[in-house]
Amino acid sequence: MLEAIDWSIIGPAFAAGLIVLSTHVPLGQEVLKRGIIFIDLAIAQVAGLGVIAAYAMEWDPEGIEVQLAAVTAAVLAALGLYWTERRWARIQEPLIGTLFILAATGGILLLAGNPHGSEHLKDLLVGQILWTTWPSLVPVALLYGVVLVLWFWLHPRSGGLLFYLAFAVVVTASVQIVGIYLVFASLIIPALSTAGIKRGNRLLAGYVVGAVAYLLGIVVSFWMDLPTGAVIVWSMAIVALLAGLVISDKRRAL
Repeated sequence: MLEAIDWSIIGPAFAAGLIVLSTHVPLGQEVLKRGIIFIDLAIAQVAGLGVIAAYAMEWDPEGIEVQLAAVTAAVLAALGLYWTERRWARIQEPLIGTLFILAATGGILLLAGNPHGSEHLKDLLVGQILWTTWPSLVPVALLYGVVLVLWFWLHPRSGGLLFYLAFAVVVTASVQIVGIYLVFASLIIPALSTAGIKRGNRLLAGYVVGAVAYLLGIVVSFWMDLPTGAVIVWSMAIVALLAGLVISDKRRAL
């Protein structure tokens, strides 16, 4: 099996997964803490709507205009959710759900007359992680490095604004690498599987769960010729379940 795997493809894809996890694990733990589970889907879908809008205007898919459209849409949505949290905190989750469905259906409407619309939607949902190259990861890694420094330095006294802005920036980049489904999985599943850790390094445990799942999912999808994003999601769920059971057993033993 190992001899049949092209590690020149697996390597960049796995590195992309690790880069995504670097920001998504701590942000995912904050999502669970705040109880706004669907914010990642909503912001990711809005960023995708920005990309779709750029496609509809026939901008260069590889151009800076597409990136600006995506991040602008995501930041505006994040600022809007920050405002609604301060004004209507009790109904924040339903508002997030409403934003998600509006962005999702808006994308469908924008692509209604595009003969390649279904292909664009599929790419946004499941991503193209196996097509990742080393050079394409450099700007994303630098961006996430800056976000992580700001997150751990300013987050305790940022009052929530940094959370929403960081979310918008990293999710915009991640959606275009791994797709909306895997963005959601990377944010929620490692955080959920390690929620039972009361003592010790919960953040490190989340990174380990995510990294094992990405590597296993990429290898299995490559070997069995299955959609990579979908396999990684299932791999993450299985690894997280096993990790959660181990953590639960250890808590009972204490």
